[in-house]
Amino acid sequence: MPISFTCPHCGHHTDVAEQYAGQSGPCSRCGKTITVPSLYGTPAAFAPPPKQSSRLVTLVIVLAAAAGVAVVCGGILLALLLPAVQAAREAARRAQCSNNLKQIALAMHNYHDTFHCFPPAYTVDKDGRPMHSWRALLLPYLADPAADAYDFDQPWDSPANQAVTQSSISTYRCPSDMPFPPNGTSYVMITGPGMLSDGTSCTNMQKITDGLSDTIMIVEVTGANIPWAEPRDLEAAKITFEINDPQVTGISSQHPGGAHCAMCDGSVHFLSNATDPKQVQAMCTIAGDENAEAPDQFQRIP
Repeated sequence: MPISFTCPHCGHHTDVAEQYAGQSGPCSRCGKTITVPSLYGTPAAFAPPPKQSSRLVTLVIVLAAAAGVAVVCGGILLALLLPAVQAAREAARRAQCSNNLKQIALAMHNYHDTFHCFPPAYTVDKDGRPMHSWRALLLPYLADPAADAYDFDQPWDSPANQAVTQSSISTYRCPSDMPFPPNGTSYVMITGPGMLSDGTSCTNMQKITDGLSDTIMIVEVTGANIPWAEPRDLEAAKITFEINDPQVTGISSQHPGGAHCAMCDGSVHFLSNATDPKQVQAMCTIAGDENAEAPDQFQRIP
């Protein structure tokens, strides 16, 4: 079907075959360049795109750019907030750990009021075999439900006590101490000659001549894997008294910079990693006559 069109320059009318639609060439009369229109009367090669499509493309580009900016800003904001969130969570865990030790120290004093001495590290049967840890002995003074289920006439690892000793006692667990066995403990005594207990011995306040406020009663430990009911603690002869010593399992925690301890007067302190091990050892003895006043790194917890 021939295409009929008029030259826009000279007005010459002509017909061309449809195969030339959209092509350009000289007018047969004036010689100026003209473009053959399409069958619909519009030059095919120069049909403009719909304005709406252009706006849509622009909108998509703008939205994509905004999304990219939001992702980048969100990432930066998260990077800035994450340390603060982690610090706040650790502060809460550290406060809970301190509160656990305060409850334990209060239970120790209530035990002292009843028996006129602090509990021994563990008790033994008539044949000298370990029976119960000091943590088991404190259950009635912590008002823990496990106290009713625990059979003090049977050893801690007897079948009669198996169910209760496999349970978790929240007061005996530091929330920062992870991973953690369900029946584990984060709190132990330092045992040995001259300490609060050498194992089976119990000590009353009158024997603590170094001063209740300067003598350590309970310390924090991490990674020891000690069940709370097991008659096992930290032996003074096997630790270095360095806080968070990487070479041995001793006084330690997963709190940044140090570990908690409870004193014989019931107060709770935070021992810095920088504390002199000799000073810590002196504070663990009850009557060594050492200069065992709390060092500068010894932070009292209100």
